[in-house]
Parts: sequence; C-alpha cells; structure tokens
Amino acid sequence: MFDPNCVCFFDTTLRDGEQAAGVNLNAAEKLQIARQLEKMRIDVIEAGFPAASPGDFSCVQTVARELKKTTVCGLARTREGDIRAAAQALAQAENPRLHVFLATSPIHMEYKLKMSPDEVLAEIRSGVSLARSLVREVEFSGEDASRSDPEFLIKAFKVAIESGATVLNIPDTVGYAMPEEFYSFCRRVISEVAAPEGVIFSVHAHNDLGLAAANSLAAVRAGVRQVEGTINGMGERGGNSAIEEVVMAIKTRADFYGLQTNLDTKRLYPVSRLVARLSGVAVPPNKAVVGANAFAHEAGIHQHGVMAKRETYEIMKAEDVGCTPAVMVLGKHSGSHAFRARLESLGYNLDDLQIQKAFEIFKKLCDEKKEATDGDIEAIIADQILSVTPECHYELKDYTVHVGSDLAAAAVVLSRDGQPVKDAATGNGPVDAAYQAVKRIIKFEPKLETFKITATSERSDALGEAQVVLSYLGLRAQGNGASTDVIKASIRAYVNAVNRLYSMAAVRDIRINGCAGAGEAGAKGQAGTAHEGR
Repeated sequence: MFDPNCVCFFDTTLRDGEQAAGVNLNAAEKLQIARQLEKMRIDVIEAGFPAASPGDFSCVQTVARELKKTTVCGLARTREGDIRAAAQALAQAENPRLHVFLATSPIHMEYKLKMSPDEVLAEIRSGVSLARSLVREVEFSGEDASRSDPEFLIKAFKVAIESGATVLNIPDTVGYAMPEEFYSFCRRVISEVAAPEGVIFSVHAHNDLGLAAANSLAAVRAGVRQVEGTINGMGERGGNSAIEEVVMAIKTRADFYGLQTNLDTKRLYPVSRLVARLSGVAVPPNKAVVGANAFAHEAGIHQHGVMAKRETYEIMKAEDVGCTPAVMVLGKHSGSHAFRARLESLGYNLDDLQIQKAFEIFKKLCDEKKEATDGDIEAIIADQILSVTPECHYELKDYTVHVGSDLAAAAVVLSRDGQPVKDAATGNGPVDAAYQAVKRIIKFEPKLETFKITATSERSDALGEAQVVLSYLGLRAQGNGASTDVIKASIRAYVNAVNRLYSMAAVRDIRINGCAGAGEAGAKGQAGTAHEGR
C-alpha cells in the first residue's frame, strides 16, 4: 500500500550498474547480490534486461524465482518482443514488475528514435498496455526526461497511466539537471499529471556532473516517493545515484525531510563490500557513507572533538551503516590527545615524559609513512620507550651497508653518553656485517640466539619489526627494533638487546666493559671474566 511518508528504493545495480565499463556479473554473482539486497529490505530489484541476451534472461529468471519478499523487475523497451521476454523471465516471481521505457526528449526522438511526438505517444500506449496485460505492476520511464519538454512529458505520463502504468519514472538520464531546476521540474510534472491515488512517481538520476544524489533528493522534496540507484553509485559513465547516500541523507536529516524508508541501513556497508568485490569496482576511500575514510579522523582537532563528543565531527554513526565504529587514523596531523588515547586502548600505562617522547618519535615516523597502525605504535613503544635503561645505553645514530655478490660490509655509528663511537666490519649479509660492526664497538661478543623480522601490518608501508635474543655470561635479553628499513630495525633490535644485557648485569653485580653494577666488589670480581670472554 502506498505511504506518502515513506520513500521506496529501487535498486538497479544488477542492470544499470552492470553497464559500467568492465563490469560483467554472472548469474551466481547477481544472485548473491540480490539476496543481500533483499535482506537489506530493498523495495525493488531490477535484475536485468531479459531481451538483451540469453544470459540476462536467465539471471532475471533466477532472481525472480529465488526472491520471495522484494519486488523483482525486468527492463523492456516498448517493443513487443522485449515486453514478452521480460514477462516470461518474471513468470515465477512472487512480486513481479515490468519496467517499460521510451525516450521523450526532442534530441532522442529526432536522432535516436526518428519518431514524431504523436508516434511516441502511440508507442507508449501500445507498449504499456501490453505490459499491463501480462504483469500487474508496470513502471514507465520517459528516457531523458530532464531534457524533455515538460508539457510533452506530462502528456506521455497521462497516456501511460491510461494504459495501466502504476509507477512513473522521471530519469535524468545524462546527469544534466541542476537540483534547483529539477525540483521545480518534478514538482510541475507531478502536479499537472494529477495521477490517481496509488500511482507512484520515481526518479532515476545519473552522476555525470556529480549531482545524482542531490537531484534524487530534490525530486523527493518535490513529491517523488521512489528513488532509483545503485550500490556504490556504480553504473554507466559517471555512475548512478548512490542508494547509500540518498537513504542516509533522508535518515540523518529526518528533521528536514520528515520521511522514512524501509531499508535496514546496517547492511549498507556489507552490501557495498560485496558489490565492490564481485564487480571488481573498488570503493574510493573518500566515498561518502561506505568509503574506508567515511568514519576516519586524522586531524588532531577533529580527533579531540570526536573523543569529547562524537557529534562534533560525525553526523552519522558508523554502526548505522554496518561499519565498525569511528577509526582514529594516526598520522602526521594527529594530536597528542588521540595518541594518548590510542596508547591507553592498547593497554599501555606510560608517564607523561614517556608519552611525550613516544609522540615525538611517532611524528618522525609519520614523515616516513602516511599512517601509523597499532602494530607500528606498539613497535615504537617496545623499541624506543620501554627498552631504555639508565645503566649503560647505546643508541644507533647512523649506518651504511654495501652488498656484493659474496660479501657485505657495514659501518655503524652509535652514541654512548652523548659521544659517537663507530666501527666497520664485513659479514655474509648486510645484517651480519652490521652486527659484527656493533660487536667491535661494544667490545664483547654476545651470542645471537634468535633473530626474527615481521611486518607490523599487511600494508606495503608497514614497519619492519626485528626481534633478537642475545645471551652472555648466563644472561639472556630480548631486543626489539622497528623501522621502515629492515636493516635499521635489525641493528636497533641488536643494540636494544645489548642495553638490556647491561641492565641485567647491573642488577646481578656483573661488570661488562667497565659498566659496574650496584655492588662494586662483586663487579670487580667478574671484570676479568667479562673481558676474557671477548
């Protein structure tokens, strides 16, 4: 039953959406999408153009047979063969609709159809009448309506109603309309057609000028109660009106539109991902409502505002479209509030000085890569915050490596107590050469028990996180290092483990290269052993 306070949604992803260049969905893929659209409670699904090909016929037939709640629609020109093919494909549908179209603009009638206005009206009458004799629900579209003479379009719609049409569609076929003029256009057409109760006006907007959603919403304001579009705005040329954008505008600005819909918007994001995956048409990250960045915040001011109160920078809830809650993307524009909050969410309890230092390191990292993942942040904390020891501390300042076919050489510069110390060595690879150089600097040779490198995320710009375990004089220490350069990460991990060895030695009163522990006598007793071990 028609409800003037409810906007219906007509999805043409499987028909108009598939007309996007390079898209070719098979029957199984179309059925997967159709099932999810039905779960989302879409009102009408245009499953295809049955007369276009045997494959299209089969797809419409399959979708019509499988879906039991949603209206399934097949497209047809006003030709008898098209209409009968569509009716046959829809024969097993619980709720079938036949969608008949014919151009009504002067440019289309003259150059494409080569028909006079009177001939077009006669064609509409015969085509819609035949469709209505075969299917109880018929939609008529005046193709290129937005460039049609309003008086002629009104005549065409009146003829369609007289012939049995129950839905009248006003397409902006080439995305030509402007929202303000389209509002007035639709309002005039609806008013002067004066359709009987139960006849619904529809809109089908294209996005050639980026105005499809705006024109669809303008039409809704004018009295249209069915919006046609596709998931992700997929379609020919610039695409169609994106259903997710229109429905969320109506829902988010209920105060303005005063209307409701039947859609379960929590399924928008999953359906968007499904369509993108099966069609091969990726969703741009900045795509409204369903893009990866739709609920992401990087700017420090925005992050602070969202943490204080979500509505400061979010007009929709991520959960309302089936997406995960707001993501704080940490990058070079992020502020300390967001960074501190992320540390706390990761389970770290650092003091203000540690957080300040970590934030400075984080900012330097962001000069090397756009965003920092949780893994990157944890690597920073493990490498450069929690690994720092006061007893004896080396810090990597610089390094160079040269690799040949059989040999590698490395020069490493460390600092200790603010003073640079450097040396060089060769090895059987760049990491081994660098480690040999470090051992020459520290003047003892711990045993490398474990060496491992992993990526902090699956992204191509992920940090490489190195982990090593060194042992010496019964002591065993793990070191971590992180960097976008795996050689640098490996050296940092080694130096980190060396520093931990010094810390452990201090606790046990063991002296390593003049770095004494708490008990001077005990340290002296172990000094010779330490040097002899070298």
